[in-house]
Amino acid sequence: MMDINKIILLSTINVLLFLTIPSLLSAQSPPAPVSLSPSPSPLGSPTPSPAPSPALHHVNLSDLFTHAGPYHTFLAYLIQTNVIEIFQSQANDTKSGGLTVFAPSDSAFSTLKKSTLSNLTNDQLKTLLLYHAFPHYYSLSDFKNLSTQNPVTTYAGGSYTLNLTYDMGVIHVISGWFNAKEISSVYATAPVAIYEIDMVLIPKEMFSVEPVLAPVPSPPPEATPADAPSSSVNGTSPPSSKSDSTTPNSSNGIRVGILECLVLVLAGSLYNVL
Repeated sequence: MMDINKIILLSTINVLLFLTIPSLLSAQSPPAPVSLSPSPSPLGSPTPSPAPSPALHHVNLSDLFTHAGPYHTFLAYLIQTNVIEIFQSQANDTKSGGLTVFAPSDSAFSTLKKSTLSNLTNDQLKTLLLYHAFPHYYSLSDFKNLSTQNPVTTYAGGSYTLNLTYDMGVIHVISGWFNAKEISSVYATAPVAIYEIDMVLIPKEMFSVEPVLAPVPSPPPEATPADAPSSSVNGTSPPSSKSDSTTPNSSNGIRVGILECLVLVLAGSLYNVL
């Protein structure tokens, strides 16, 4: 009977050792380093020819106005009058002087009554849009010198001119009736520059009287402290859940430690039997 017990204990120890030793070896063996150096090219391989120079990139004005900011109203008028094609042709012409556009934001158009622009003919609207551009590229630093050359002829030509002021980096674009402020530079990479302005440029050549601005909506009432939502009950915030920090490597170590203890216990039992 004692021989059978010895055989069972020895078989159990062999099984445990079979399960433990591979785990110990895999836990102690570091991963092989990954070589980051490029493999040498075979002898006699031809030298690669240099890549061709990239083609000249033309900025897509429609995409730019669509994704750069709130210029949907301005873009809709540009498309309606086909002025967008005139501007795009000017931007793509490498022999031209470039293009500078003053783009009123959607909020700038909302300050005008709808009848101000809806009463214009298509040709008048086209001239108004051309009035918002110069057939030349001007960076922000160019406006300081450009403001000394007033009035500056616009893309509309003729008597459709603008006056510019430059005061310590603050730029104003003055039309016949309104004084617009340049808010930001939307895009300024030669040969195209686009600047956001806070008002629509209205020329006196087209409007004999100053357009009436739309009434400014009154601000919404401020919420009282009683209306403010509480972030927690009784002023306490809910406890944050803690994530389990046990990693796979620590789990493997625990499992290996348990197997080692079992081996030692069985080995001690076998020693007592023997």
